[in-house]
Amino acid sequence: MENIPCLRVSQSHAQHFRTYLQSQHVLDTTLRLYKDTDDTILLPILPGSVSQLDMGHLQSTVDTSDSICEITWSQSFKNKQKQSIVNKLEVALEKLLESAGEEWTEEQSRDLPRGFERHGDLILLSDNCFSLSIWMKFGRSLWSTVANVLGGDRLAKKSCISDNGFRSPVVTLLHGGHSWVTHVDNGIRYSFDVTKCMFSSGNITEKLRVAQFNCKGETVVDLYAGIGYFTLPYLVHTGAAHVHACEWNPDAVEALRKNLNSNKVSRRCTIHQGDNRHLQLCDVADRVNLGLIPSSEDGWPVACRLLKRSTGGILHIHHNVTSPMFKSDTSLEIRNDTLRFSGKKNDRGAWQVWADCTAERFIALLKDTTGTEWRTHVQHIEHVKSYAPHIQHVVVDLECRPLLEENTHDEWKVCDNS
Repeated sequence: MENIPCLRVSQSHAQHFRTYLQSQHVLDTTLRLYKDTDDTILLPILPGSVSQLDMGHLQSTVDTSDSICEITWSQSFKNKQKQSIVNKLEVALEKLLESAGEEWTEEQSRDLPRGFERHGDLILLSDNCFSLSIWMKFGRSLWSTVANVLGGDRLAKKSCISDNGFRSPVVTLLHGGHSWVTHVDNGIRYSFDVTKCMFSSGNITEKLRVAQFNCKGETVVDLYAGIGYFTLPYLVHTGAAHVHACEWNPDAVEALRKNLNSNKVSRRCTIHQGDNRHLQLCDVADRVNLGLIPSSEDGWPVACRLLKRSTGGILHIHHNVTSPMFKSDTSLEIRNDTLRFSGKKNDRGAWQVWADCTAERFIALLKDTTGTEWRTHVQHIEHVKSYAPHIQHVVVDLECRPLLEENTHDEWKVCDNS
């Protein structure tokens, strides 16, 4: 089953939030609620409705300091509706095999899809289905039957991620005329070819957060633009004067050009195709987005070159942070004279340690790049999603400024290192 957007809330306030989500018609009632392991409840949200949620208002509806209320993604839900569809698919395919004189077996039943992704009228199957050789006998009739039962006009199947340096998906179009699809998030249209590009729906909360930034008059550089996941929110919602979008995958660049045009923001964006480590830009950025996981470290020296030398700017650095595992019934303990965190506090402690180390690294990188002293400050740490057990995708907003010194008039000026 694919990742499902959900609202993680404290168990004691789950009913309150559930009632609110129902009143806003954004609760996915086809899914069962799921109790997580840390006394929280996951409330499933309709995928197209995540951008409609006002998290500030939601959090203010419960007057308690210990209440959890955050958007996350999970594969833990049980879906009665999809199970029903799978049952219908089994009945339809059993008839198809019988018409060709073939017997239905338990092995064939186990080879059917147990989950799938829906991209508009295109159904994307996972790689763990239709692997038996018998299916090859039916060709187009098989795929048209599957598409019809699953409620799509087009059908595709993914296998793995290509080892071509671009992390391109390996997807085969099985039924239908073309493989381009469109998602609409927060008023922005994202179009891409599912056989050549991936769409990270789990990043929706970060895209919504970026859309709330005030970047009026700023020059932004997006070092890993892809099809425009963050480039487009900067252009459409934040008021950025210009965005430099860097991307080395030619298929993603093709989709990015289409998306810039369809959202009518192409005039304020320059695309730099190729390896961003060879980018010729320097001393131009008020803000740099480093949206690559598991790590964007290869782009850190590039970001240092891009920041404006006189004023500096803000870096938004994505990273997969691994939390150490400690077995304890308490949230805080001392082991070997070292303060340890467990549970959620363990995660947040690990994020803070990583953010602080990153801030120190950039002080050194900026000095090496510019020859002058800089200061850095962690403005905010944002949890985007769970990537794997004990591995969390987080973003640190890091303010970087050239070091200033106080003069005799109690004013501040840039240090003169000439």
